[in-house]
Amino acid sequence: MGKTCIPKNPNRIITVSQFTLGNLLVLGLYPIAGASALTDLNGFPSYLETYTKNVVMLGNQYQPSIEKIALLQPDLILGWGPIRKIYPLLSQISPTALVTWKGTSSWKEHFQFLAQALGKEEEYQKAWRHYFQRIKKLKIALNDRYKDKKISIVSFSSSYGIISWVKSSFPGSILNDIGLQQPKAQDVILPRGDRIYGISEERLQEVDGDILFILTLRERDSKKLEQLQNKPLWKTLKAVRKGQVYTVDVLTWLGSNLLAADAVIDDLYKYLVNKP
Repeated sequence: MGKTCIPKNPNRIITVSQFTLGNLLVLGLYPIAGASALTDLNGFPSYLETYTKNVVMLGNQYQPSIEKIALLQPDLILGWGPIRKIYPLLSQISPTALVTWKGTSSWKEHFQFLAQALGKEEEYQKAWRHYFQRIKKLKIALNDRYKDKKISIVSFSSSYGIISWVKSSFPGSILNDIGLQQPKAQDVILPRGDRIYGISEERLQEVDGDILFILTLRERDSKKLEQLQNKPLWKTLKAVRKGQVYTVDVLTWLGSNLLAADAVIDDLYKYLVNKP
């Protein structure tokens, strides 16, 4: 949105994006308030619970409460592109920086921008070292067990149908760093995006894998999955036949920050290393 003068060592930071909130915490900074990921959620993801006990909720990240923000008197507001319409109002309250967001595929650029803007280069490098140390240990634990296996990541949405998460997504990039392969239909880098919407039930075989991770959120989405699981087509999937279908938390697997990446790696240990 142009140039912004960011104060040195700000103490009262507000984040108007859950992705920004997570990345800020990775850098060792604790905001006084933040916004939730979705309009029908009134809290932060479980992997952030220990960090957000004293963080004031501002509503959802598309329509945060401007009144609450003003009353909190922040010295810096950090947000994301989708709230650019209210930027003029926010910038009257305090210096405001909005980060470009192109889906979870832009998570590394998002993190880098925040680190540079806040002068946290040392913390930034330390966080990446921790991530790649965990990746290295997981690779050793996996050995060659999944060398020729395909790992699929899908969501079931009552609004968008079956969603396929590709290599350029946040979870896809983690699998790629580990050296785990995705099915051919997911083994792509989309120029502007991280997912393929509207996969029909008839095309479900295209996103099948030896292991299938399902991202779930709302009850109505889970019901859509349950309906599909009762159909003969579901039982023909390789992952289903092998009993290797695992349901994981969508807000964690799409968290787009290194705290979420830690939690995803924990899930990969749980289901790919420690599973009997």
